[in-house]
Amino acid sequence: MSDVKRSASTKAADVGALSFEDALAELEQIVRGLEGGQQKLEDAITAYERGAALRKHCEAKLAQAEARVAAIVEHEDGSISTRQTE
Repeated sequence: MSDVKRSASTKAADVGALSFEDALAELEQIVRGLEGGQQKLEDAITAYERGAALRKHCEAKLAQAEARVAAIVEHEDGSISTRQTE
C-alpha cells in the first residue's frame, strides 16, 4: 500500500473514532480556517478533504441518532420501549 493510501485510510480511521461533538468541533475549526483564506493551497486542499470526511462522519452519526429516536415507542400505559428494527 502506498504512503498516500495508507495515510488516507489512517485519517479515515481517525475520523471514525471521533464522537459527533468532537468531529463537529473540528469541522467548525476547519471551516473557520478555510474562510480566513490564509492557508497555502495544499494545506487548504488537505483541510477540505478532512472536512469532507468529518461532514460525512457527522451525517452518519446523526442518522444513527435519528434512527434510535424514531425507534422509541410510548405505550398506552405511558411506558417507553424501543421498537425492534429490521
